[in-house]
Amino acid sequence: MSTQKLSTLAKTIRSKNAGVNKITFDIIFREPATYEAVKRSGALTRASMAALYRIDDGRISDFVHYDPGLAIKFTIYRLAPSGSAGDGDIFGAQQYAPLLDVEVSMPD
Repeated sequence: MSTQKLSTLAKTIRSKNAGVNKITFDIIFREPATYEAVKRSGALTRASMAALYRIDDGRISDFVHYDPGLAIKFTIYRLAPSGSAGDGDIFGAQQYAPLLDVEVSMPD
């Protein structure tokens, strides 16, 4: 087994608004084998994402393995509505950065 950063394994890692009260995250892979290996690794789970973002897992509304799109997706509830006073990221597009350095154990 070797360890690799998610940013080297995924084709796309992004976050964006999912309505006024949610932000959604997409991790999309090029090859089915890489997607399946990351999925099996256990590095990306509802619990690991709650820990990574330092939130209660109750703030994660959805966590999905979307096999047809080779994607792992999750959505979190915002603390305040998009664009409200104190919201530092109206479009939710700056929230993906912690995912880049997630370590994933991959088969050799």
